[in-house]
Amino acid sequence: MSDLMGLIYTGDNGERLGELTSLRAVAALPVLARYRVIDFVLSSLVSSGAKNVGIIMQKNYHSLIDHLGSGKEWDLHGKHQGLVILPPYQTPDNIGVYSGLMDAIRSNMVFLRRSRERYVVVTDSGMLYSANYDDMLAQHIRTGADITLMYSTDHNLLRSGSGHYIRVDEEGRVCELENQPMVPSFENTYMEAFLIRRELLIELADRAVSRAQYHFTRELLQHAIADHDLSVYGWKNDSPAWRLDTVQAYYDCSMALTKPEIRRQILRADRPVWTKMRDEMPTRYTADAKVKDSLLADGCIIEGTVENSIIFRGVRVMKGAVVKNAVIMQDGYIMPGAHVEGCILDKQVTVRDGSTLCAPASYPMVVAKGTTV
Repeated sequence: MSDLMGLIYTGDNGERLGELTSLRAVAALPVLARYRVIDFVLSSLVSSGAKNVGIIMQKNYHSLIDHLGSGKEWDLHGKHQGLVILPPYQTPDNIGVYSGLMDAIRSNMVFLRRSRERYVVVTDSGMLYSANYDDMLAQHIRTGADITLMYSTDHNLLRSGSGHYIRVDEEGRVCELENQPMVPSFENTYMEAFLIRRELLIELADRAVSRAQYHFTRELLQHAIADHDLSVYGWKNDSPAWRLDTVQAYYDCSMALTKPEIRRQILRADRPVWTKMRDEMPTRYTADAKVKDSLLADGCIIEGTVENSIIFRGVRVMKGAVVKNAVIMQDGYIMPGAHVEGCILDKQVTVRDGSTLCAPASYPMVVAKGTTV
């Protein structure tokens, strides 16, 4: 049995994603025609042998709970281990809104204490990637590290004024950490995921909160690296990765994943990505349909033209309609003669006959859920 467990923090409500996260957490954001962002982290944990996964929630978590259900799609619905939902709750010490990751961990200490695994992977939920956490654990044990940070050299993750960046020496030890620099000095982006011994995490969380240190990276990790209090190593993840922190980032990620060669690096045959099942008929293409360089889920009816787009389940593109460089989420309805380009349409959006919705790729348009245009 694996000695690895997972703890996923979904506290960030993604203000910069606007309408896309006004009613859902970033972890529940639909991607790749049939998945949610959390599916990738959760599936990577399961593929690495984790059978005990806790998900700490904070805001807009109703759609996420509905998506996760009992965890059976990920084989996490056992009697004694499996998927554990950790919603916020009010106590004298906790007002229901976490001040940071360490505060969230401290508030859910009961889950950690009753778990039996020796090691825990702690991740955020705002990035899309695939990971071999079992390889990360093997390095963690080999180096004798206290904390192992996952990092990437993918330039998609670089940001001005946000993100965390590390310098790693030849032995893999983390020597320096930058928090939200305007111009990052290091090409290694910390991916908001780390591996640690469970008992040490309990100790650090308790000590940090008692000192009013609620943020793991900015307060605990920064000082640990600078003062050499802990042995901190880095583990490089070679998977393509995207930080889904803005509308532009979400759109660019979606357009990149229309390319099969990139998509195959995320949807790997040896490490499958599982998601909530929805039984649908196969997508039906009429004689007038034209589809090119696109990703379509099941349950769609395509009578018009779709190019370089991602089409979710149950979408209908009617005769004469054109969809280019767009993301159309579940149960969208593009009526005859409509033209949609450079847009992200949330669930159950209807575009009326002859309507035109066009935006440049550098400034994509978002249409809120349930809107008729």
